[in-house]
Amino acid sequence: MKRITKLLAAAMLAGVAATAATSAMAGAKIFVIGGKADDPFWSIVKRGAEDAGKVVEAQGGSVTWLGPQNYDNLGADAANLIRTAISQHADAIVGPDWVPETMDEAFKAVVAAGIPLVIYNAGGVDAADRLGAMNYVGSDDYKAGFAGGEYFGKHDLKNVVCVNTLPGAANLRAQCAGLLAGIAKHGGKGVELPLPMSSFGNPTAVAQALKAHLLQHQDVVGVYTIGNVDANSAANGIMQAGLKDKVKLGGVNMDQTILNNIKAGSQLFTIDQQGYLQGYLAVSILNGHVNYGLSVPTREILTGPGVVDASNVDATLAGVKAGAR
Repeated sequence: MKRITKLLAAAMLAGVAATAATSAMAGAKIFVIGGKADDPFWSIVKRGAEDAGKVVEAQGGSVTWLGPQNYDNLGADAANLIRTAISQHADAIVGPDWVPETMDEAFKAVVAAGIPLVIYNAGGVDAADRLGAMNYVGSDDYKAGFAGGEYFGKHDLKNVVCVNTLPGAANLRAQCAGLLAGIAKHGGKGVELPLPMSSFGNPTAVAQALKAHLLQHQDVVGVYTIGNVDANSAANGIMQAGLKDKVKLGGVNMDQTILNNIKAGSQLFTIDQQGYLQGYLAVSILNGHVNYGLSVPTREILTGPGVVDASNVDATLAGVKAGAR
């Protein structure tokens, strides 16, 4: 009887172990919609998602990144990526609501299919509410632009231009609107300079367009860019216009070059939205929800905005070198 009891106990333990192993192998299958993998900002977001994915993979799950080939038809391409994630039987989906007019229908299909959704980077908590998402993770784009406008205004730079190379993206329109409101608060003014979406990351197109604008509007003293890929192009445009001593540069996002320029004084400031945290937190929230039923009751989880200028640039450089800022 003792031998039979031991055998039964061993069998039961083996069954429990097998069940646990099977459960562990059936982890969350998470799809993340984001920008181009070679986009400097989105490569940081991707790294955050992948670092969170190490826990997902340890629990038997996977994280798959889906990004467009280019930004020429951003809304429609992103909507197709969302539908691809649904067709691949995703357990959870993360995505930015860049162009609500063309993307919301796809996001609503995610929720209708019973797939947990987190909106990140673009759209804000309003998009999360409208679409039935669990959370919004990211910066508030209007507030980011507003902070930039206030910074210009407080430094007596009262006429600015917001160079928008992705004018079809609602979050970037909001950013330019925030910039103009922020500087208006300090008695200044500004305009949005919308460029074709194909000009995003195109150094020649951005520099030439900005140069022409500055030469036509000699009273402009501040330039704001909507991404780090355009900041250096804008700096070249300012230089080509012969106005580097008069026109000051600011913008959103950063890399090693931008921080070096801030340190050297050739760029005034940048707005940090902590893209690494956007990818990391969004994936982590969904992994915990799928595996354990966890939820974060604070639906708007803000990762920005924060201002980086000469006063705190040294503290930020270490994070950039590590690929997380």
